[in-house]
Amino acid sequence: ARHASPPDGGWGWMIVAGCFLVTICTRAVTRCISIFFVEFQAYFGQDYARTAWIHSIVDCATMLCAPLGSLISNRVSCQVGIMLGGLLASAGLILSSFATSLEHLYFSLGVLTGLGFALCYSPAIAMVGKYFNKRKALAYGIAMSGSGIGTFILAPVVQLLIEQFSWHGALLILGGFVLNLCVCGALMRPIALKEDHKTAPEFLEQDYVPEAQKRDLKRMSICSPLIKVWSHECLCYCSWKEYDFLLMPDFMVLAVSVLFMAYGCSPLFVYLVPYALSAGVSHHQAAFLMSILGVIDIIGNITFGWLTDRRCLKKHRHFCYLFAVGMDGLCCLFLPVLQTFPLLVPFSFTFGYFDGAYVTLIPVVTADVVGTSSLSSALGVVYFLHAIPYLVSPPVAGWLVDTTGSYTASFLLCGFSMIFSSTLLSFARLAKKVKRTHLRSLTNDTGTKQHIWTNGAIAYSVTAELDQKDVEFLAADTNSYSNR
Repeated sequence: ARHASPPDGGWGWMIVAGCFLVTICTRAVTRCISIFFVEFQAYFGQDYARTAWIHSIVDCATMLCAPLGSLISNRVSCQVGIMLGGLLASAGLILSSFATSLEHLYFSLGVLTGLGFALCYSPAIAMVGKYFNKRKALAYGIAMSGSGIGTFILAPVVQLLIEQFSWHGALLILGGFVLNLCVCGALMRPIALKEDHKTAPEFLEQDYVPEAQKRDLKRMSICSPLIKVWSHECLCYCSWKEYDFLLMPDFMVLAVSVLFMAYGCSPLFVYLVPYALSAGVSHHQAAFLMSILGVIDIIGNITFGWLTDRRCLKKHRHFCYLFAVGMDGLCCLFLPVLQTFPLLVPFSFTFGYFDGAYVTLIPVVTADVVGTSSLSSALGVVYFLHAIPYLVSPPVAGWLVDTTGSYTASFLLCGFSMIFSSTLLSFARLAKKVKRTHLRSLTNDTGTKQHIWTNGAIAYSVTAELDQKDVEFLAADTNSYSNR
């Protein structure tokens, strides 16, 4: 059945549960790879920069292939895409447990597992947006909290697995755990919305091919040249309509800000544990910092999701998003002076809360900009834009650590990058508001002059900035005055 609007409940809560498990198996597992960082560095005897490429490639492959996940979801099935991604991610982790070199891990843990995560992540998130409208932010808050809950649970568990079975056994067990993505895929029941069909080409319903000829063509088993041309034009039109949001100014600004935000947030999850160890914190305390970050991440997911669904804040989601990003940037700037475990705990609380907040609002803000019908494709592009920063930032941060002998430069660069992302969005919103106010004042001024000038040509030139209804009203008023 085709729904007039998202049901905001029913099977939608099972979709939220499935997306919750997907975020545990993808983003939480990716974060926990940082716990393996010290183990990989010691086992292979490599420096920070070379070891950091493992985490970078996982994140980069996940985001770089996000449009591929959206494509498979749109063209085949969301269920098929997620199940296929689960098999690939599990295979990558299992193969990684037999690694004999960093290059082996680059391919298995980086490329293969990252590709599997990409096929799961953006389609699952887009499905939540299709099932919810009024409670969209809350639904996303619950679904995205899987990243925090997963980190809270998996961080100490992974540390325990490494101690009991070495990093080889820990990766093997994680490979089995990630197979649960196939179960998540089975929950993703497709839904048909009337909004999804608003962008259908008009020539399919009008006079491009007569109705009688359409019926005859459908019965034909061999494609005629007319059918080939019609199908090609239809495919090109639908493909363009699917990505026409790329030319929207609001989306362009959001995309640029995402690049800087992604550059700033990635290195912290790679280097928080090594930084804590270098400051004299024990292994279990360092893993506990990741757990704190994860559990507070959950609170940020759910509370920000609930708050931004309130009527008073629903119109200010962009501001809430940029505020959360800016606060995470400030946390990174203060991190180099925090050298003890009691000081690092408040940092994990603050950074984790606002990280959960803006992660929840990314799909919500994207949906507000492009609409529900283009959400899957837009999310694919947004997560694709994470790819290059995720690939570059951890090795750059590692190079700075190797060069300077401290983490200060790395964390400062991350902080300024996130603050710039927030500032860019702020100025863009401010410029848009100023322009809107200017056009409104111009409209009001023009509306006053229309009572003075009665010449039709002059009236039209004055109202060039007005919309069509105002022009028609002014023209009618001018004609009636001339008749009198």
